[in-house]
Amino acid sequence: MAEDYLWYAGIPFPATLYKTEGIKAAHEKFVVKDEDIITVTYPKSGTHWMIEILCLILNKGDPEWIRSVPIWDRFPWIEMEWGSRRIRDMKEGPRQLTSHLPIQLFPKSFFTSKAKLIYVIRNPKDVLVSGYYFYSQSKIMKHPESLQQYYEWFIQGNVQYGSWFAHVLGWMSMRERENVLVLSYEALKKDTRSTVKRICQFLGKKLEPQELDLVLENSSFQAMKENKMSNFSLMDRSYFPAGVEMTRRGMVGDWKNHLTIAQAEAFDKIFREKMAGFPPELLPCD
Repeated sequence: MAEDYLWYAGIPFPATLYKTEGIKAAHEKFVVKDEDIITVTYPKSGTHWMIEILCLILNKGDPEWIRSVPIWDRFPWIEMEWGSRRIRDMKEGPRQLTSHLPIQLFPKSFFTSKAKLIYVIRNPKDVLVSGYYFYSQSKIMKHPESLQQYYEWFIQGNVQYGSWFAHVLGWMSMRERENVLVLSYEALKKDTRSTVKRICQFLGKKLEPQELDLVLENSSFQAMKENKMSNFSLMDRSYFPAGVEMTRRGMVGDWKNHLTIAQAEAFDKIFREKMAGFPPELLPCD
């Protein structure tokens, strides 16, 4: 049975994975370095796909790293205990880091650094559906009794890392900074090649055409699903039972197969109210 949440600064975190002192240390004491590369997302927004792409870009498409080191060790989570231990063990040089933290709990040192940060957003209705199917099976948080119940939790922000709306609004406020790149999951799916080129430009990395081909080939949905270092099949089964998939479908618009018309219309109304003023092309919801 999943434990209840650990609440920190009004944000719920799964008590099985987080400790108050770890979140506080990440926020107040973690030192971000100028050469760091950080990916930030709201959960179920394409986090692991972005990590896989970045790992391959950094290695010019060579899949050796992604096939030999677990994904959580390649881009450890700043706010998680095992992630902070892994970061402390990292050798000198650029570090690759991951976080789901909302902007108000993110390491303070980032905001005066030159570290490169990529924030990935995804249609919140797809985030909602993906979260429902994943968390219904995992052991890291309360199990919803139905999609409707999870829908209500999501709208209220009573899911891990809190409100999607607040998370995205917070991070979107940084989108004009030179060291922050905002990408959408939908754009990445629609034209992966062009989006990977954009990431390379942001990071100051140049790939030869054949290297870019390798990045695309080895970061595909099927390649990740089959890679035991990336599909979380090696993860502790006390958190994720056998059969729980991190890469369930990887689709755009899968919400249409699960939400009722009434649920979708009600969600869209709330979306328009909470996200008023933001360019619609930056905040996909259709």
